[in-house]
Amino acid sequence: MGRLDGKVAFVTGAARGQGRSHAIELAREGADIIAVDVAHDLPELGLGYPLGSAEELAETAALVEKLDRRVVTAEVDVRDGAALKAALDSGVAEFGRLDIVAANAGIAANAVPAHEITEDAWEQMLGINLTGVWKTSKVAVPHLIEGGRGGSIILTSSMAGLRGYQGIAAYTSAKHGVVGLMRVLAAELAPHSIRVNSVHPTQVNTPMVQNDATYKIFRPDLEHPTAEDFKAVSTAMHALPEPWAEPIDISKALVFLASDDARLITGVPLPIDAGLLVK
Repeated sequence: MGRLDGKVAFVTGAARGQGRSHAIELAREGADIIAVDVAHDLPELGLGYPLGSAEELAETAALVEKLDRRVVTAEVDVRDGAALKAALDSGVAEFGRLDIVAANAGIAANAVPAHEITEDAWEQMLGINLTGVWKTSKVAVPHLIEGGRGGSIILTSSMAGLRGYQGIAAYTSAKHGVVGLMRVLAAELAPHSIRVNSVHPTQVNTPMVQNDATYKIFRPDLEHPTAEDFKAVSTAMHALPEPWAEPIDISKALVFLASDDARLITGVPLPIDAGLLVK
């Protein structure tokens, strides 16, 4: 018996990385999955790495089905509230309920001093990493309340939601905003037995981190930093002798927060940081 048997989870950014890992681990514990992802590149963002693809979203679905769980997918940009609502409504109509929300979708930052960030870049970052999290919550909360069974919402923030990082002001601002949203939702939804928490990973070994643009953020002193250059400085940031987290490390924490094991935990920003905060 899984800890989430009979439950349904909504996961954004599910094509790969942490989102795929979350979908798989939630399914492994018994949940059926409503998985969404933008599932194509957004060149206007200038990210320096590719986003997840439709093929990768289909692969996530296949991995969930291998665990003998049901899954539906949709290609949705979390900035599009109407499309997000339609995808979730369709999934809930098929599965009959909603219990868990993993608002995971997000983008990485480019290294730019705060006063040099363009207005478009600022709006795009907040639109995806903060407003998209709010829109995910907005479309999900009515289903959770209507179900009358309580529920769990887990918002993906970052260690940049708990401390400031030079050079990524828009990303840091968005991730701090997620914490404020989490705390308000936790208070507002507590009377419905709906718990709301946030997870705050350190660097995670995914394509969003393992790319030249991120290496440059962590090693601005080098013209062309490598993965090994990044690994060294990333390890030095942590109290534990680890360079980064793996997606499964975040998923295990998320599954705990989604389960009844965490039934009295709400309003908590949970660092998964290899001791970064105490270093």
